[in-house]
Amino acid sequence: MAYAVLLKRPAEKELERFPAKTHNAILERLLSLKDNPRPTDAKKLHGREGYRIRIGDYRVLYVIDDARKTVEVASIAHRKEVYR
Repeated sequence: MAYAVLLKRPAEKELERFPAKTHNAILERLLSLKDNPRPTDAKKLHGREGYRIRIGDYRVLYVIDDARKTVEVASIAHRKEVYR
C-alpha cells in the first residue's frame, strides 16, 4: 500500500518559492516517497526524529508514520539552512 505524502505549511511555502525547474525536481522526488519512503539515499537524522533526502543542493526533511502510512515533510531548504 502506498504512503500519503503530506507537507506541513512551512514546507509548502518553501516549495512555492523555488524556480520552476527546482520545484519540479523536488515535487517529483516527493511523489516518489509514496511508493518508497526509505529510498537507498535517505539518511536517518541524528539528534531528532526523521529522515533526509538530497536533491542537488537542497534537502528535504521528513518523518515517516508506518502505522498511518504517511510521510510528513517538515522542511525543504538549501543545505546551508535546512538544519537550523
